[in-house]
Amino acid sequence: GWQGWRLALCVLAWLLGNVATAQTPHGKNAEPPAYGAREDVMRFADDLAARHNELDARWLRQQLQRARFVGTVQKLIMPPPVVNGKATVKDWAAYRARFVERERIAAGVAFWRANEAWLQRAEERWGVPAQVIVGVIGVETYYGRLTGTFRVIDALATLAFDFPSGRRDRTTFFRSELEQFLLWCARERCDTAQVQGSFAGAMGLPQFMPSSLNTWAVDFDGDGHVNLAGSSADAIGSVARYLNYFGWERGAPTHFDVRPPDDDGNRALLLGPDILPLFSAEEFTERGATLTAEGRSHEGPLALVELHNGDGAAPSHVAGTRNFWAVTRYNWSSYYALAVIELGAAVAERR
Repeated sequence: GWQGWRLALCVLAWLLGNVATAQTPHGKNAEPPAYGAREDVMRFADDLAARHNELDARWLRQQLQRARFVGTVQKLIMPPPVVNGKATVKDWAAYRARFVERERIAAGVAFWRANEAWLQRAEERWGVPAQVIVGVIGVETYYGRLTGTFRVIDALATLAFDFPSGRRDRTTFFRSELEQFLLWCARERCDTAQVQGSFAGAMGLPQFMPSSLNTWAVDFDGDGHVNLAGSSADAIGSVARYLNYFGWERGAPTHFDVRPPDDDGNRALLLGPDILPLFSAEEFTERGATLTAEGRSHEGPLALVELHNGDGAAPSHVAGTRNFWAVTRYNWSSYYALAVIELGAAVAERR
């Protein structure tokens, strides 16, 4: 009767649904299976245990079983959308206004006052001025106000095992970062499910990725733990040590004002290396670039850095030194570096 046909139709629908799901990676709109149920993830855990004596295979499997896929992470890791066939136009003035503004400057002054001794100690040890460290932490997390709300174990697992298509695959990078995160958690005996950070897995006031945390972060307050989320001292020391490692020169400027050459060929030649400082001040002058007196007397190499100001507006230019280059090692962007430098300078002036 009708009940028998209804049962048969339900069974048929169930079978068709399973076939459809099997024909796509995780079903049309379904999330991937829990990471603890995936053989590739468990093999990853066993491989880590085989390579690191300090990591227990059972503990690793337990931690990865706690990880959850986050679709928002997949979306956020993608490049900006193309609108009407055109990529998003960079705008230095708009970018700067996000960071060098009244409230963030005031927060920077308060952070500096609260951590003056640590900033002074860091500058004495690694040569990085307090205002640059303050600029980094202010741009990265608004002095701890915006450190990220994603569970790091979820973000890294999503990007390590379900990296989205449509851009250059960085699965290998994020598997390495997940490995470094687990190493840090095991060493610090922290709860992997409680650590929060950005959608890409960056953590704490200075937003260090796990590999940077394990390589350059320091226990600056001497409490026996590296805590970039809860210790301003550790964050300050870690930023200074990082910039020092990447070539910060004590007492040297970050950049000079410059007018680029009028000649298209000379301008293109100086812009060629982008933010990498390769030209002497004399070569700048010979190619038609106009430097300030301080810039002309600078003995180190310079880079002609160009920052666009949206459609129709003339770009801005600076002559970046090795110290400008060092700041870009934190985030490989001239816009980021100049925002850090100018925020730090504005905080120092307000202070």
